[in-house]
Amino acid sequence: MDSGVPSVSPQPVVAALTRSAIFLVATINPGSAAETAVRGLCADLSSLLRAVGFRDLQGNLSCVMAIGSQAWDRLFDGPRPKELHPFREIRGVHHAVSTPGDLLFHIRASKRMDLCFELARQIMIRLDGAVTVVDEAHGFNYFDDRDLIGFVDGTENPAGPDAVKAAIIGDEDAGFAGGSYVIVQKYLHNLAAWDKVPVEEQENIVGRHKLSDIEQPDAIKKPYAHNVLTSITEDGEPVDILRDNMPFGQVGAAEFGTYFIGYSRTPRRIERMLENMFVGSPPGTYDRLLDFSRAVTGSLFFVPTATFLDAVVAEKPVAEPCAAAAAAPEPAPPAPPSRPSGDGSLGIGSLKKEAGHE
Repeated sequence: MDSGVPSVSPQPVVAALTRSAIFLVATINPGSAAETAVRGLCADLSSLLRAVGFRDLQGNLSCVMAIGSQAWDRLFDGPRPKELHPFREIRGVHHAVSTPGDLLFHIRASKRMDLCFELARQIMIRLDGAVTVVDEAHGFNYFDDRDLIGFVDGTENPAGPDAVKAAIIGDEDAGFAGGSYVIVQKYLHNLAAWDKVPVEEQENIVGRHKLSDIEQPDAIKKPYAHNVLTSITEDGEPVDILRDNMPFGQVGAAEFGTYFIGYSRTPRRIERMLENMFVGSPPGTYDRLLDFSRAVTGSLFFVPTATFLDAVVAEKPVAEPCAAAAAAPEPAPPAPPSRPSGDGSLGIGSLKKEAGHE
């Protein structure tokens, strides 16, 4: 059973949908100096966010910083989130690729892209020479929350307490309660081919009516419909993830896409959805939307709490001999055999003390 909202402060995973966003995925460069720079940003990210966001308090600027599996071991000592692992590629009729990613920055603002841009710029100034950006997408709101294939995206997103239940870790991993997992994929659409598909068949592929956004009745839904394959259950009960997908594109490069970003308290939910889409459930009934939309990236990250990030120390401490061991005392008479010897070891981690992360 969940004990409710954790006492730590989560990052703004459960935030209102916005009209502007920047998605940055980066790898950490080799060397301890790069790791130190990243740890230094962890603790300072909240102050950077306040400084940029103060320029327009109505802009609702937010940033979620997430960390990949290999990067976690480079940056931190001690326990790991128990379900953190690299994104697992899926090969079916179509291919869900796995691509590099140590850090994810999901930057959002209600309307102002300039706020997102400035925070991204300040983050990269802090990380100059320490990371390499491997993917960047600037998302925008398209008419009435539609994606570039013309359908409303995110209709079934949970809200309020349901969103917290879907996205935020509870007692199942108590040391990391308040955190989340996030999977990102960049999909490129073949709009020229899609636009040739009759609207009725487009609706069968998506499982919704295009104009009204009303879901098709279950009796007429196709087994390959997108919303059929992305609906999953656990122990007979439907379960949700929290999406914040956004369109992106470059007209001159004929690049038209959807940036998929899904938060969940366990990555297994999103992985099952993707398995259903790319392989089919049952196998062969894959998501026909993938005939027109190609995944070109795929990465999985853990979202630590804001409390965790604020407690990170830039420099990894180095254990030193304790004073008693270093003093080279005068020889003493042998102790009686029954007397226990002392233990002068030190346990030093890379984080300031925090409940569950000492």
